[in-house]
Amino acid sequence: METIDITYSSLCIGLLLLLIPLFYIWKFKTGLLRATIVGTARMIIQLFLIGVYLKYLFLWDNPWINFLWGIIMVFVASQTALARTGLKRKVLLMPVSIGFLCSVVCVGMYFICIVLRPENVFSARYFIPIFGILMGNMLSSNVIALNTYYSGLKREEQLYRYLLGNGATRAEARAPFIREAIIKSFSPLIANIAVMGLVAFPGTMSGQILGGSSPNVAIKYQMMIMVITFTASMLSLMITVSLASRRSFNAYGQLLRDIQ
Repeated sequence: METIDITYSSLCIGLLLLLIPLFYIWKFKTGLLRATIVGTARMIIQLFLIGVYLKYLFLWDNPWINFLWGIIMVFVASQTALARTGLKRKVLLMPVSIGFLCSVVCVGMYFICIVLRPENVFSARYFIPIFGILMGNMLSSNVIALNTYYSGLKREEQLYRYLLGNGATRAEARAPFIREAIIKSFSPLIANIAVMGLVAFPGTMSGQILGGSSPNVAIKYQMMIMVITFTASMLSLMITVSLASRRSFNAYGQLLRDIQ
């Protein structure tokens, strides 16, 4: 099946649809008009730039360059996560980066090597998109989870100290806050999984079908994408929280005041 390309003129016509939400944002004086316009402009510019450098990454198809790009993605995602949470970079940059890197390498390479089994496992065609999908989902889940975890610890500091004072280990005292972070972060994803294919067609599946793949192929890819994003997000969160907790508390188990 031939893929239908979108011409630049058609793309401009399609972008006119944004006038509808922009009108209501302006009409009700939400204060979001400038942010929406700037954000949309950045998205367009960034996606065009991605198209340019992906063209060369696919052309070179060098394993070292592909892996270097993966490292850059991890670093940028870690910086973005900490910027969104407002947590101290000097304390949490390393734990977040290690959590992202370990998860994306382990889960991503498992999917590519064990499930897809291409001739070249470091091919840019597989390596870059899979790592990109995983990083995007890990970033979203970790931002929510870290915010929930540290805000809960600060808000319920007396509960944390009470648990420690009654014989709980530090891991046991932190467990309720980790549980709340997991619930807040993963409840929307679990809800989406439950209705996938029934209420909504996810982006990966829809994109493959529009790109000419058969529905059966698209369905199998979508199943695996959901599995690996869920797994990588949970693994990265557990690694990040484990490492971050070692740097977020003093020798007496008290949360550092300058963590946020």
